[in-house]
Amino acid sequence: MKLRMAYLSGLIFGFGLIVSGMTNPKKVIGFLDLFGQWDPSLMLVMGAAIPLTFITFRWLEKKQTTILNEVLHLPGTRKIDLPLIIGSIFFGVGWALAGYCPGPAIVSLGLGNESVVYFVIAMLIGMKLVDIVTKK
Repeated sequence: MKLRMAYLSGLIFGFGLIVSGMTNPKKVIGFLDLFGQWDPSLMLVMGAAIPLTFITFRWLEKKQTTILNEVLHLPGTRKIDLPLIIGSIFFGVGWALAGYCPGPAIVSLGLGNESVVYFVIAMLIGMKLVDIVTKK
């Protein structure tokens, strides 16, 4: 049952990314191009996702379990520190240059988009380098 729910959740999430245009790097780069040909259409995606996520996380924090009654694993700290800031900058630069963040990149792989392969490889190498540097 849990595996089916994970699969269904992934399908819904992936479908949402496709429908919203988040798997189209040109659309994402257009959204991030504030001083050029700015495309504000992805604000609708964020406008729907942020309140829904906020409400859902508040509910889950009170419940302390997932919908399937699994233990809820949330970050142990809310501290904004230098590693978080540096990581955010790297994430943002990579997102702006490539037009992909991890979720849409994986969905694009599933859609057969060959150009995203290089991004995913670089993303995995970057994740491994962070593990090495931070000794995790």
